[in-house]
Amino acid sequence: MFLLAATSASYWPFVVLAVSVAFIIIGISKLRMHAFVALILAAMLAGLLAGKDSWDIVQKDGKVKAMSSMVGVVEMVSKGLGDTARDIAVSIALAAIIGMCLMESGGADKVVRRFLAFFGEKHAGWALLWSTFILSAPIFFDTMFMLMVPLAMALRMRTGKDYTLYIMAVCCGGTVTHSMTVPHPGPVAVVDDLHLNVGESIIGGMIIGAITCVFGFFVSQWLNRRTDVPLRATGGVSLEDMKGASTKPESELPSFFWSMTPVLLPIILISLTTVFELAHKSAATGAGWGASLVSALGGESGFNGVRAWVDFIGHKNIALLIGAAIALWVLARQRGLSLKKVEDLVGPPLETAGMIILITSAGGAFGLALRSAGVGDAVQSLAQGYSLNLVLLGWVVAAVVRVAQGSATVAMLTASSIMAPMLANTPLGCHPVYLFTSIGFGAMCCSWMNDSGFWVVNRLSGMTEKETLRTWTLQLTADSVIGLLVTLVLSKLVPMV
Repeated sequence: MFLLAATSASYWPFVVLAVSVAFIIIGISKLRMHAFVALILAAMLAGLLAGKDSWDIVQKDGKVKAMSSMVGVVEMVSKGLGDTARDIAVSIALAAIIGMCLMESGGADKVVRRFLAFFGEKHAGWALLWSTFILSAPIFFDTMFMLMVPLAMALRMRTGKDYTLYIMAVCCGGTVTHSMTVPHPGPVAVVDDLHLNVGESIIGGMIIGAITCVFGFFVSQWLNRRTDVPLRATGGVSLEDMKGASTKPESELPSFFWSMTPVLLPIILISLTTVFELAHKSAATGAGWGASLVSALGGESGFNGVRAWVDFIGHKNIALLIGAAIALWVLARQRGLSLKKVEDLVGPPLETAGMIILITSAGGAFGLALRSAGVGDAVQSLAQGYSLNLVLLGWVVAAVVRVAQGSATVAMLTASSIMAPMLANTPLGCHPVYLFTSIGFGAMCCSWMNDSGFWVVNRLSGMTEKETLRTWTLQLTADSVIGLLVTLVLSKLVPMV
């Protein structure tokens, strides 16, 4: 009876979703496929299972061409990959350059030292949390964790305790930012799918993410009391060598101002576009602060002229390009590098970014295939039948995909591609930024052995698999649930509609 129901028209999209996700899990974990290959094949499988006789594919010239079922699937997957790459490639590449410069110049170490000086060694956990939260805005989590682990280890050697707390504080700050802020690939794709203003997503993501981090830190403290992880040598490096970054003299580090500028300036420039957009809406009512700003800039004409420049420098790609240029200048000046040496340093992070772009774009193709198979419409019908809150539903969809296949980025891409069409027919009842954050927090849920982040933390921290499950997995799951609760509460108290 169940099989008959599952193969009916209304339930078939769920079969497509289950089969394609199962293929990804088996392909990556059992057949040892690369994530890019597994996602591309899963996208093609989902397209074939959709059972369409023909596909209408938009060509490069904008014309629509009807293609037969199997050829159409291949073209549809290629289009999904290309569309996603168009939206994320430049941002991810520039973010990789900024991250490399912060590490190589010593800028990231400078920021951490200043936070430690502000909070004091007694509150070193808070210092690691907030320095990671800010620094990881343009830096991928794996890279950020590699940077912060030596500092956490040095603190453990200095204080003789709280190693679990230090590691979890880094994980909390880094993973929340990874799921909440552009230019990380998951948030970039979700912002595009939901047609959300980039500045609004950054402001909303940082505020809700910061609140979540506060509560998440208390979880880190509880885990520290529950699981005392000893300090172990990792990767053949002695404990003395682990002190690394914390022993550099101040003379080798850039100033705090220039260390923060490549991170904060792009965020400020992107956020300015939101300020001008809100000012324009406010001025349309004929009063308020927006009208005052328009008047101060010489009226509608002057305001529009300034806004055109703000929108240009506040575009995420231009803002990050400015940040990358400053970061490269700081690196070259601080270390006295030639242009050839700077070029050599830029190569490896761009190679890493290229792989991330390919995998993320394949995830976008997989999301398009699921949409084309009717998964989004099926979920929408199910949600309407049970009157489910779309913000809660976005979290559930992202969490299920995350647990099934491991990647937070793929979970966000899949969930946003399913949820986006539902916004056209179902009132959200709050600002779309809350759906954005709920999807991001859902994609953090229950990281275990099918997640590359699990193994990065496991190997670099020196924890055993059991210790990683009892700390990292519980920390991210708690942060995911806390973030959902914060999102739901704020969506009711401050709906912004």
